[in-house]
Amino acid sequence: MNSKSMPLLERLAGPLKLGLGGAPLGNLYEQLSDAEAERTLEEAWRLGLRYFDTAPLYGHGLSELRLGRMLRTQPRGDFVLSTKVGRLLRPDPAAPPERDGYVHGLPLAPHFDYSFDGALRSIEESLERLGLSRIDIALIHDIDRHTHGADGQPARFREAMEGAYRALDRLRGEGVLGAVGIGVNEWEVCRDALAAGDFDCMMLAGRYTLLDDSAARELVPLCVARGVKLILAGVFNSGILASGATPGAHFHYQPAPEAVRSRVARLASTCASFGVALPAAALQFAMACPAAAAVVVGARSAEEIAQSVAHAQVPIPAALWEALAREG
Repeated sequence: MNSKSMPLLERLAGPLKLGLGGAPLGNLYEQLSDAEAERTLEEAWRLGLRYFDTAPLYGHGLSELRLGRMLRTQPRGDFVLSTKVGRLLRPDPAAPPERDGYVHGLPLAPHFDYSFDGALRSIEESLERLGLSRIDIALIHDIDRHTHGADGQPARFREAMEGAYRALDRLRGEGVLGAVGIGVNEWEVCRDALAAGDFDCMMLAGRYTLLDDSAARELVPLCVARGVKLILAGVFNSGILASGATPGAHFHYQPAPEAVRSRVARLASTCASFGVALPAAALQFAMACPAAAAVVVGARSAEEIAQSVAHAQVPIPAALWEALAREG
């Protein structure tokens, strides 16, 4: 870990240890009006959130535009901002109403580009959309098997390490970026990246949760030993740990199989026996990770982000964690 990045990452999410993820602001799965997005952001700020994450992919630039409008009204030293590289956006007047899960995003098409020059262009274009003078944290986005498949991922990973990483490392050295990391869905990719470069942080989705703690055994101790911070996302595993085992619930971006729904029902029952809501336990489980600097949650409304903040502050008895651990 770059020693200059430590103060930034230590104050990443403040006492709440909670950040706002920007995918819903890009109309992920359903359309938000500009007014709804603005209210969500204003409520997040009012409640004390000071870490905001976005990406060019989110609404094909729409999330960055919306986030930038709000953040430009705040003192630049009062918040931490991360965005991502790995996709360049190009004009697409014939853009379909839905692409990559985003509904009515900007008329731009994403193209993978993990090259040195591509990363530099991505940062420049993100700054233009955000209307800000600097980005605190840049994450190399989606260099995992989930995105590129088992056959395509190794080549994309090499491209990123030989290209985008070198570009971001240079910008960090010049003081343009405060920290450099990756944002992926698989803990093994985080491990491989730590062996390939000097990273400050890793955003990992869905692999340190009540349902899937596969990052706990190897990656978390490695990050603690290296002083590398984890930013945990997807802590509700695509929603099922927030909604419970309801019909149509999703797990890892797919309809949840019966075995997962049954396990979630048991987890919810155990939590209820201690007077704790399942999403509160799911959120605080991730927040307690010894390597975590922050947990990022998305929100489609002011009410949703207020609920997440409330869940983050619910007192949870140690006996509940012991009971959940016994359930495995």
